[in-house]
Amino acid sequence: MADKNRGTFVGGIFIGAAIGAVTGLLMAPRKGRDTRKILNKTVSAVPQMAEDISSSIQLQADKLSAAAGDRWHDTLDRLATAISAGIVASQSVRELETSTRSKSSNEVDE
Repeated sequence: MADKNRGTFVGGIFIGAAIGAVTGLLMAPRKGRDTRKILNKTVSAVPQMAEDISSSIQLQADKLSAAAGDRWHDTLDRLATAISAGIVASQSVRELETSTRSKSSNEVDE
């Protein structure tokens, strides 16, 4: 869950930086021609920035998926161990009860 929030946070930072850059350029005390040149450069960089954000989010999603898979396998292993221990314990109790019954029946017969 934290990885998902981190990816969202990083994406938000990039988007906020882009919006801040555009706003700064529009509010800057430059000539219109200079501002348009800078704005064109910024706009042309947006697809690359979007691709970088997409790659970052995909990487975070892959990490999250791998971590979830590892946790799932660990949980299954612990569950299998617990079930095996439960089976062994129930067999031991059953054997103890059987031996106790046979001893009791032997004592009654005598």
